[in-house]
Amino acid sequence: MSKIIFIEPQAPNLHIFSGFKSPRLGIFILGTIMRQRGWEVEIFVEDLGGIDWDKISRADMVGISSITSTAPRAYTMADRVREMGIPVIMGGPHPTFLSEEALDHADFVIRGEGEHAIQAFFDAWENGRDFSHVPNLSYRTGDKTVHNPLAPAITDLDEIPIPDLSLSPRWKETRFAARTIPVQTSRGCPFLCSFCSVTPMFGRKYRFRSVENIMQEIRRYRYQKAAIFFYDDNFAADTRHTKKLLEAMIEEDLHISWSAQVRADVTRDPGLIALMKKAGCHTVFIGFESVNPASLKAMNKNQKVADVKQAVKVFRRHGIHIHGMFILGTDQDDLKSVKETVRFARGSGITSVQFLILTPLPGAELYAQLKAANRILFNDWSLYDTHHVVFKPKNFTVPGLQWAQMYSHRKFYSWRQRAKKLMFGNLIGVVINFYAHRLNRVWKKQNKTYLRVLKLLKPNQHADISIDYREKITLNLPAHFGTRKPGIAATGHLGM
Repeated sequence: MSKIIFIEPQAPNLHIFSGFKSPRLGIFILGTIMRQRGWEVEIFVEDLGGIDWDKISRADMVGISSITSTAPRAYTMADRVREMGIPVIMGGPHPTFLSEEALDHADFVIRGEGEHAIQAFFDAWENGRDFSHVPNLSYRTGDKTVHNPLAPAITDLDEIPIPDLSLSPRWKETRFAARTIPVQTSRGCPFLCSFCSVTPMFGRKYRFRSVENIMQEIRRYRYQKAAIFFYDDNFAADTRHTKKLLEAMIEEDLHISWSAQVRADVTRDPGLIALMKKAGCHTVFIGFESVNPASLKAMNKNQKVADVKQAVKVFRRHGIHIHGMFILGTDQDDLKSVKETVRFARGSGITSVQFLILTPLPGAELYAQLKAANRILFNDWSLYDTHHVVFKPKNFTVPGLQWAQMYSHRKFYSWRQRAKKLMFGNLIGVVINFYAHRLNRVWKKQNKTYLRVLKLLKPNQHADISIDYREKITLNLPAHFGTRKPGIAATGHLGM
């Protein structure tokens, strides 16, 4: 029996979800497809534990999925696998949009949705290896790079198998209390937020699984203590479909705690929010992005500040926790707007937040804009995790924007906020405050070299940064750079 191993590399740096184990679903779906095909399958999610390189050395094929921040680690792994003489196939958002780059490290790249493409690929692999008709595939033949056309998006999501999480041995070993079960009910998003690569990846049309198909998956977890997180970019995109699902969950009395990502405008339907609570909704994750109207407009968010405030009010009234996500650093942002955003977050009563730095992810409109304007400063993808400044802001210095993000987290996760949440009986908020406060201190310590580098940068100064994963960061400084002499490199630890 042929064997394929799928790998999801670990994120290179700390973030607020570092303590919660919830892998992405792509490789589990593809792994399930390959097992149904008759292959032996094993999945390694590095966040759940180490990689068994002895097992990898005995594989016939290795698939590696990568987002932008994990790309350097993914490439390092791919190079090592290929040195063993094992072919590598890569997929995920980053290889989709930068397939030429990925092909420097992999034999094949599947762009976009991989379910149909991987089956066509292995049809070709097992029968003569003519890949010319495999949709979504990029590969090299001689000195020529081939990018086969993209297939239409999958319309019937019910044909996609329910992912078997047990294909990862580490997942089976992880304590229920320390993990979150991922479930996805839809794909696509009609909104074109400038900073987001979801729509270019999955298209503007919403596509949904049937309620019964979703319930088949949820029933698997009814007797487990772990919570479910719905991975949809907008869980309540179609309120009629969402209500049918919620009613089915209530009717079966599943007693499952769950959370989901929604847009602020979902609270325009109070009946939906009441159903969410009754069906077991514990927390919603909302991209508020900003309370600066000009920033919301620039991000093409199609959302008003009034929607943000209404969402907080309605979800709090129904006893549902809110994790708010805000983006700092648009051309319309300045220190005043950042402080206004922090003031709103602190006074709103939301349970937890992330203040994210605007990041030009490949595939997003923002990436093309900043690249064309020569405003991208750092080229190391491991910094593209929304916690590091990688471009030249308009109304901040580079270290100034980084400081604004650190300041925002420090103000929200302060002892005063902790006392306030304790006073109002928000014990979960107190626990998260302790956790996030400690995480902020550890992040600052682990990124001290990166923070030192920012202070050396002159306005609009590009820097060649290279990072040896989990080892050190090297900054090659050009002549007349700051106060340092040309040719001197600054080294030290960065990230984990």
